[in-house]
Formats: sequence, structure tokens, C-alpha cells
Amino acid sequence: MAGPPADLTPFATLAQPHRTDAVIDGSEFLAFAERADTPEQALAQLAALKERYPDATHHCWAYQIGPLYRFSDDGEPSGTAGMPMLRAIQGQGLDHLMVVVVRYYGGVKLGTGGLARAYGGGCAECLRTAERFEVRPRLTRQVSVPYEFLSALYHLLVQFDTGRGEESYSGAGVSLPVQLYPEDVEAFGAALQDATRGSGTLEETAGGV
Repeated sequence: MAGPPADLTPFATLAQPHRTDAVIDGSEFLAFAERADTPEQALAQLAALKERYPDATHHCWAYQIGPLYRFSDDGEPSGTAGMPMLRAIQGQGLDHLMVVVVRYYGGVKLGTGGLARAYGGGCAECLRTAERFEVRPRLTRQVSVPYEFLSALYHLLVQFDTGRGEESYSGAGVSLPVQLYPEDVEAFGAALQDATRGSGTLEETAGGV
């Protein structure tokens, strides 16, 4: 049996932004990690750190967002910063994540191996010490019930731990979007039918996710 689509697969990310610092042979390495759900969010985080630390020698970075990933050595020798950082993200089993390591050069060259260890190790340490949590994506469905079954619907929303959007009202009853875990959609639909004597409906919305 096929699993859920990739965009509905649970993933682990950071619960909140996290930072760690290290000094290696006089150079300062400031590692910043934060959840990012789109490349635009990730690059906005980079831009904010460049503005915050405009005098830094390098702003190296990597992000992993589902199947999307990018990284940059930002002037460091090729392969010594961005790629080790991406490998650290993947090695920690994290997703939807942007990491930026800001370096202030301290006057001692670290060599390619030393740089890879500094950037990759700094990224890994930042992620290792960060608080993380699992995200379980949901499907959005439109549910409609006659007014007389509104309290029954509210009970189901709590029972199935759903998210819910804004209600709309008509002469026929109440409609609202609900967010359901994929594995609960079928059971919720059956329970809705039972609770409303067959008068409730559960329909896919545009996009459905």
C-alpha cells in the first residue's frame, strides 16, 4: 500500500530559533538555526543575519525544505562550508530548516579540513542542542452540517483533534474548513454521517492540503 504523498509525510524540525557560538584558532563561528517552510523564508533569515552582522567575514548557509536544498560557501574555499552544513542537517534527520554560520576571521587560516570541521561541526552542535518537534501535516476538508447538528460537529472536532477555520452560515446550516490528519479523514467522515443522520457533508477543498 502506498504511503502518503511527500508533502504529507511527518518531519522533525526546530521548535524555536537556536544559536551556538564557538571560537576556533581566533575565528568566531556563530551558528543560527531556524525553521523555514519555503526558500523565501530561508533567504529572508539569511538577509536578516547579514544586516545584523554586516562586518562578518563570511555568512555561510544551507537549507533543507522537503526535496529542496541549497547551500553557499560565501567566499570560503569550495566545499568547505555549505556542503558540510547541509550534511549536518541531513545527519540530524531534520527538515524545513535553515542554518547560517557567521564567521569573523581571527587571523589564522584553518585549511580546508579545518574549515569543513568548523562549519559542519558548528552546524551539527547547534542542531544537536536545539529543541525540536515533529510536524504532522494535515489535509483540509470543508464540512457542512444543518444547524441542529452543530453541537455534534463541535464534539467531533475535539474528538479528532482537528484544526478549524472560520465558520460561514447559510439557510441550510453551517460550513467551515477543518484540518485533519490524513489517517483520520475516512473515520471522521463516517463519524460525521453517524452524528448527523447522513445530513453532514465532508468535501475536498481547492488544493486539499
